[in-house]
Amino acid sequence: MSKFPLTGISSVAMHTNGHDNADSAHITPIYATSTFTFDTAQQGMERFASLDKEKIYSRWGNPTFKAAEETIAALEAFGLKDENGSPLQLKALLHASGQAAMTTMFMSNLQSGDMILSHFSLYGGTYELMHKVLAQAGIATIIIDMRDLNLVAETLKQNPAIKLVHIETPANPTIQCVDIEAVTKLAKQHSMMVTVDNTFATPYLQQPFKYGVDFVFHSTTKFLNGHGTAIGGVLVGKDIELMKTKVWKWFALLGGNANPFDAFLLSTGMKTLEVRMDRHCDNAMQVAHYLQQHNAVAQVNYTGLTDHPDHAVCARQMKHPGALMSFELKGGLDAGKKFIDRLQMCVRAVSLGTVDTLISHPASMTHFSVPREERVKFGISDGLIRLSVGIENIADILNDFEQALR
Repeated sequence: MSKFPLTGISSVAMHTNGHDNADSAHITPIYATSTFTFDTAQQGMERFASLDKEKIYSRWGNPTFKAAEETIAALEAFGLKDENGSPLQLKALLHASGQAAMTTMFMSNLQSGDMILSHFSLYGGTYELMHKVLAQAGIATIIIDMRDLNLVAETLKQNPAIKLVHIETPANPTIQCVDIEAVTKLAKQHSMMVTVDNTFATPYLQQPFKYGVDFVFHSTTKFLNGHGTAIGGVLVGKDIELMKTKVWKWFALLGGNANPFDAFLLSTGMKTLEVRMDRHCDNAMQVAHYLQQHNAVAQVNYTGLTDHPDHAVCARQMKHPGALMSFELKGGLDAGKKFIDRLQMCVRAVSLGTVDTLISHPASMTHFSVPREERVKFGISDGLIRLSVGIENIADILNDFEQALR
């Protein structure tokens, strides 16, 4: 890890890890090994006794995982201080997927009889995990509009079984933004944990630990990897001892560890996070203004537009509104299908955060498993189109949209 005081987030992404390995490799190698050898019995005993379960077994840890974990922790902590005024220290655990990281987060902190408070418009996989898997384990979920702070306060007061407040902001796919600082203050009045899904924003645009949250979660598949080459997830926590003991134990026993090749691809992708995000964001703002002014478009959901109800919240807690938006065409579902089918360059695919522009239809894809009445209540209508704006030349993105909307 770099000891030189780094002042820019690109430097952190590039130089937190990579050079301090036994073979002096410029880039942390792919340690494609299931297990590690011990020089002596004593060395083996010491490794097992340590809270850092490194170089034992790759389900527990691996140097390639560690490189990615330390980089993500450094990005989330960049420029932040702890309660003593010292640089904030965080611990990350790399998983095989975002769902695996989220499962570790919930299962290591909750037990039967506990409740989760969360909000409208969540990723479909998160919604299903809460209502199908966690529900069977006796952990219930209350869903409200957490942009209504009075409702949040009243719900927390009336439900002492709530132990964890989970925020996804910006939310998928309506791009709603929840006030992290305000909700965290309310939750801490009741000694509740707060977790934030920071996938859409990345640490470059938003740092939830600044507001006192306990855990941050990412699907690293998205912007952190940036190239659509690997599935992954990460859980980041500020209680280092808890992360190395109870949370690590659940991580290890659930078996959701990453693999060395995907961890290597993630580390490689993160080196260009800042320059990619700047281009993503610039392109997205131009696409949002284009769609807002097009006579075929009924509604654009993008917090960078001043008429979005969460514009002010986004401006307070994010460096830029980001690369995600959703929109409705005046012709509804049929018009949306025709538009998607006519695209010539932009890519028809689920997921997001890759360098190319991705278009999907949440009602029939990412949120297909969410009951329609729930979906519509969350703002995910039949005709809603989700757009992850890529880093192509903006003229080509707009030209493709123009011919598809003609």
